[in-house]
Amino acid sequence: MVACMEREILITGIGGQGVQLAAQVIARAAVADGREVMLLGTYGGTMRGGSTDSCIVIADAPIRTPPIVSRAWAVLAMHDRFFAPSGAKLRSGSLAFVNSDLFEAKLDLPGVRVLGVEATRVANRVASSMAASLVLAAGFAGATGLVTLESLVSAMEECVPSYRRQHVEANQRALHAGFELLAGQAEPAWPGEASAA
Repeated sequence: MVACMEREILITGIGGQGVQLAAQVIARAAVADGREVMLLGTYGGTMRGGSTDSCIVIADAPIRTPPIVSRAWAVLAMHDRFFAPSGAKLRSGSLAFVNSDLFEAKLDLPGVRVLGVEATRVANRVASSMAASLVLAAGFAGATGLVTLESLVSAMEECVPSYRRQHVEANQRALHAGFELLAGQAEPAWPGEASAA
């Protein structure tokens, strides 16, 4: 019997940076790619400026881990302000993707591979700064092959509410740019499978 492979992904940032949207996009893309998924979003006491976090568990079989985890395979950090609790959950051999445009803290994470992504800069170039979380999420997906670019784009289109449809085209550009930015630069999320590119 083959053991279930689970990937725990934490996304953290400041309210208003798109952390919850990025988490929903990754989760829906994983479902579209045939994975089992659990997602839990948490928010601080304010809509903007407070902490916002998401935990996504993605697996290749029914999930055994609830979406509240003590250890994680990867963290995506939009800002360093609320990173410490998520960073402390990274185990040796895991990944940290940080928005290097806003992340100022010095990271001391033994055994963790840290990849800086100029998410805000890329988002400003191809879309707007509001799409930085999507650039970071897509960079993570491109680096690890966790989900396909096609699934990310479709998931984003499903997640964007009708009153925000004017952002869909810019979000598509942000996902494409982020995915290409780090394509294949980390160990594959699903060893033995073809690249998700």
